[in-house]
Amino acid sequence: MSELPKTFDPASIESRWYAHWEASGQFRPDRPNAEPWTIVNPPPNVTGSLHIGHALDNTLQDILTRHARLKGKDALWVVGTDHAGIATQMVVERQMGALTPPQKRTDLTREEFVAKVWAWKEESGGEITQQLRRLGCSMDWANERFTMDEGFSKAVLKVFVDLHKQGLLYRDKRLVNWDPGLGTAISDLEVETREIKGSFWHLRYPLEDGSGFIEVATTRPETMLADMAVAVNASDARYTALIGKQVKLPITGRLIPIIADDHADPELGSGAVKITPGHDFNDFEVGKRAGMAAGSMLNMLDAKARVVQVSDGLIPVELLGLTTAEARKAVVARLKDEGFLIAHVDKDGEEHDAEPRTIQTPYGDRSGVVIEPWLTDQWYVDAKTLAQPAIEAVRTGAIDIVPKTWEKTFFNWMDNIQPWCVSRQLWWGHQIPAWFGPDGTPYVAEAEAEAQALAGEGVSLTRDPDVLDTWFSSALWPFATLGWPEEGAVPSPLRGEGQGKGQPSSAAPGTPPHPDPLPGGEREQKQLGGRYPNDVLISGFDILFFWNARMMMQGLHFMKDVPFRTLYLHGLVRAADGAKMSKSKGNVVNPLGLIDTYGADALRFFMAAMESQGRDIKMDEKRVEGYRNFATKLWNAARFAQANGIVASTNLEAPRADLAVNKWIIAETIATVQTVDLALADYRFDGAANAIYQFAWSRFCDWYLELIKPQMVGDERGQIDDESKAVAGWVLDQILVLLHPFMPFITEELWHAMADPAHPRTHDLIVALWPMADARSLDPEASKEVDWLIRLVQEIRTARNELNVPPGARLPLHVRDANTATLARLERQAPALARLARVTLANGEAAGGAAQVVVDEATFVLPLEGVIDLDAERARLTKSIAAAEKERDALAGRLSNASFVERAKPEAVEKAKADHADKAAEAARLHAALGRLG
Repeated sequence: MSELPKTFDPASIESRWYAHWEASGQFRPDRPNAEPWTIVNPPPNVTGSLHIGHALDNTLQDILTRHARLKGKDALWVVGTDHAGIATQMVVERQMGALTPPQKRTDLTREEFVAKVWAWKEESGGEITQQLRRLGCSMDWANERFTMDEGFSKAVLKVFVDLHKQGLLYRDKRLVNWDPGLGTAISDLEVETREIKGSFWHLRYPLEDGSGFIEVATTRPETMLADMAVAVNASDARYTALIGKQVKLPITGRLIPIIADDHADPELGSGAVKITPGHDFNDFEVGKRAGMAAGSMLNMLDAKARVVQVSDGLIPVELLGLTTAEARKAVVARLKDEGFLIAHVDKDGEEHDAEPRTIQTPYGDRSGVVIEPWLTDQWYVDAKTLAQPAIEAVRTGAIDIVPKTWEKTFFNWMDNIQPWCVSRQLWWGHQIPAWFGPDGTPYVAEAEAEAQALAGEGVSLTRDPDVLDTWFSSALWPFATLGWPEEGAVPSPLRGEGQGKGQPSSAAPGTPPHPDPLPGGEREQKQLGGRYPNDVLISGFDILFFWNARMMMQGLHFMKDVPFRTLYLHGLVRAADGAKMSKSKGNVVNPLGLIDTYGADALRFFMAAMESQGRDIKMDEKRVEGYRNFATKLWNAARFAQANGIVASTNLEAPRADLAVNKWIIAETIATVQTVDLALADYRFDGAANAIYQFAWSRFCDWYLELIKPQMVGDERGQIDDESKAVAGWVLDQILVLLHPFMPFITEELWHAMADPAHPRTHDLIVALWPMADARSLDPEASKEVDWLIRLVQEIRTARNELNVPPGARLPLHVRDANTATLARLERQAPALARLARVTLANGEAAGGAAQVVVDEATFVLPLEGVIDLDAERARLTKSIAAAEKERDALAGRLSNASFVERAKPEAVEKAKADHADKAAEAARLHAALGRLG
């Protein structure tokens, strides 16, 4: 047993223990006879650094992984990083731009640029993996994966080719989110919607026959150059007679039809809508419903979002080459000059070219430029077909989404899913395995020779320069990381030699390793060495569709089984005021800074304790500090144990106990194990964390150690009896194991520090045995007696505190109306009452003024004559009651004022409610104290 330092210093133990665990192979799955348990880490970008969302996500995963390991399972936490096509390419391009002289990507060949990216990845990529180690993540680093490594890339190419052969992946002309700054299509997740001050222009489109005009309105007047129709609602009587007729488009003079479509709402504006299918997602669908082929839809912008000529050549030459902003000014000026602009009249009767509006505008989250809906040829996956088995898996419970509230959102999105654009116009990534012939026919194959064979000899082929969306490759993560598509693949360091062996899995010296919980043929048949399906996936709800749903689709299609049995979706970590964290707001919290200040254990415990299903977490540094104090409390409890000859247990089962206090703490331990087991089974991280916290802090540290603390006899401190030493050592062991998934560093340190020199630990805590909730050790009567003692001590302490009784004053304690059982308890617990409540049992009736407390059937009386000034105390309490009630009533009046509740900031209303509750409780408490004086 190594003596613990007086002060708990997280930094001094964290790096030491993590290096030990990793070097000794403790994160390796190395229990061939045990039940496999697998989880995959959502691969962070190789360019990324640890943010507070990562801290939450990975803490929850590590809790489950460490818990599974302690439960005797062959736990594997797959770790890796995503190649992050856009982000990584931008990093390297910025570095090239900073050179002297500056370099552009296009100054190099594609191969030269990709080589530069690989060099950057080897030198600077993966910073986040070191940061995950600081958090304590017990990942299988010996089998770390990368979405561009050789094995994974093979899986990506196979999936693309197979989907194409099956008709589930095809090339099509559709609208995409186009980033003119980056020159590529991007996903919805990479689009950031901002509110900007814009305008709403009203335009006249003259009817072809000259009989009048139709009014349309738009926030993007420049796109009228590519209008292909005007839509009205078939039920709108104003326009019924016009359906099928044509209008003459201003500026270009092109004739476009008036069509009927429900997209036009008679209640909005004029009820008529200009349709530009080449530059608006809603209009694209309207165009398709009207029978317009995508190839016939006009595209008036190039890849840099500058105006280009359309097929009919009618866009005036002076508009060509303009940016959208420049074109907007020019088009509006020309419409006004030609009389096609309808002026907006404001409330003061003044005319303006447009009506001011706040407009939701899409921006690229990396480029910062306005995103254009752009009609272009891309590769698409038939997501509608692939979605059906995933929908069925969730409906039947083959995949359990936790919390259930997300199922409705899942079904709504999946039932209305659109084709998935999987191509990106980048150089870094998985280059699409397709080669085009001279006529534009694509030939899809895993290798160029196979594509040539498909095209025929002599046909000149050109490789598609595009790469795949990173979500396409990461959708294969649950099985491609495990060696698929190799036949019978099990990732080779999983069972390889030389990777480090786990220590024997036992909780006490001499106990055997974890038994195989599923012997023989009872084990569920799984693929990839028992690792697929994975057991659970932890994810933020914000990537439910970008990643989670796509893993379901690809896993069910290629593996014929779900990728995971349970999908746990956690919320966001928000700023203290509930606002979403963002760099622009300056409210981002750095988890590494919190680790530096409070330790990884405190941050992890905060994350777990605050993770309540279906709710976001509000960042509260004071709570993190509080959990650092919890760690210090446990540290000091271990030091107390060392000072009093308490050492680690040598038994898995609870020691034999005759004393009520020891029977009670054993029962409390068993109850806590049961609560934690149930909470973790239901993914109630907050319930599990709070159960351990309350037990360790209150029941064990505050009460049990106080109850067994040796009394002072004269100048000598007594000794703790052997039974209590054995029980205390056993309970502390159980606390360390229960707490280990949440606070791995301090628990591993204390696990070894508490070892009995005569019986040293044979293994690390990380591979110990999870406690068993053995009900045979329960003694209900002993538990009732100690619970009664605690309630009585608490009531006496409360009365003393409320009535300002000097802490050192020892009071006589009289009892009335006590039954035989209570009197017997009083006699047995008299020493504990004397030490913990500073009272001495007294006979007879109490004389003079006294405080009274009631516990069960008995009334306990504390005489206060000569101890405090009773009249002064009554006056003080009366005055304090009046003050508390005055504040309480003032707050109640404010909260009942509808004007305050409606106009005040939400945080101000919440504070008023909290203050009102505090003052109401204070008034009630003071009333009770005054009542005790009689």
